[in-house]
Amino acid sequence: MTNSWIDPVLFELGPLQVRWYGLMYVAGFAVGSWLLGRLAKSGFWPLPKESIDKYVTALIIGMFLGARTFYVFIYNWDYYSGHFMEAFHVWKGGLSFHGAVFGMCLATAWFARKNKVHFFQIADCMAVAGGPGLFFGRMGNFINGELYGRVTDSPIGIVFPGGGPYPRHASQLYEGILEGIVLAIILYFVHKKQKHYGIVSTVFLIGYGTFRFIVEFFREPDSQLGYYFGGLTMGQILCFLMLVIAGGIYAWARKSNIPNPYLSQVKR
Repeated sequence: MTNSWIDPVLFELGPLQVRWYGLMYVAGFAVGSWLLGRLAKSGFWPLPKESIDKYVTALIIGMFLGARTFYVFIYNWDYYSGHFMEAFHVWKGGLSFHGAVFGMCLATAWFARKNKVHFFQIADCMAVAGGPGLFFGRMGNFINGELYGRVTDSPIGIVFPGGGPYPRHASQLYEGILEGIVLAIILYFVHKKQKHYGIVSTVFLIGYGTFRFIVEFFREPDSQLGYYFGGLTMGQILCFLMLVIAGGIYAWARKSNIPNPYLSQVKR
């Protein structure tokens, strides 16, 4: 089976190309913004609804800068150390999701401080609303035929353009389903049940770190990095660090003890 028939370019208007990948990101942020609006209506978003657009703008900037920085310095520094100006050639691709999370956390910290609310009050909302972005982003990877999985003799294997003649795991779809759908459903219910802010952020880190760690066993490692410690990928190492950080986040959340307003509204 092959997905070579999927054209990454949706349509062209003269020199302008509209690509599925870019459209997926637009869809992710659009749905995420809508979900933030729903959280504002329920009282979980701690600020006026009008502030959401400014927050989403900050997230986009933080996500992009973090994703590119991690890719350059962690995933491909051997190359960029000798071609540093190409680090700014973003149209050639090269982003890291772990870096995107880091950048969005920095943007969230800045936004929370500016608006005089606690970091967890914004970060928990980001976690709940971010699921669609994960799903659509992985669908964009699939359409581009990138970040494909390892060779398999499974009947669900797919021959990817650029991936050689053998069927491979569609690891992008595995990640999209687990991280973008399953985790999003878990976070939606968790945000309604937990008594304090910060628990949702903890669950996000644990859920994403666990799901991504598992899928990495099916995903082809980055060719410039290969394996570490006898078989682990860089993605798995970063996921392990996420799980460690999740423990610290949980302890911080318990100490902060900021009540979840959704539960107080339900009890009225």
